[in-house]
Amino acid sequence: MTPDEIVELYKEVFTTSQGERVLEDMGMRFCEHSSTFSNDPCETAYREGQRTVLLFIRSMLRDRKQLEELASDE
Repeated sequence: MTPDEIVELYKEVFTTSQGERVLEDMGMRFCEHSSTFSNDPCETAYREGQRTVLLFIRSMLRDRKQLEELASDE
């Protein structure tokens, strides 16, 4: 499977109304817009790992041109 085909699969799954609802739920569960901090560093790492998966999925849904622009700004 090519990278473009993989991106299209993510878009097929997560741009449906059900997929958007799943992403919204994941955002609430996995601290998309809140702190992952815990007094236990292992718990913080665990939470950050969950959040990273969600952020990866969101990045796969972005337009490739938008991603290239973001990368070139860094």
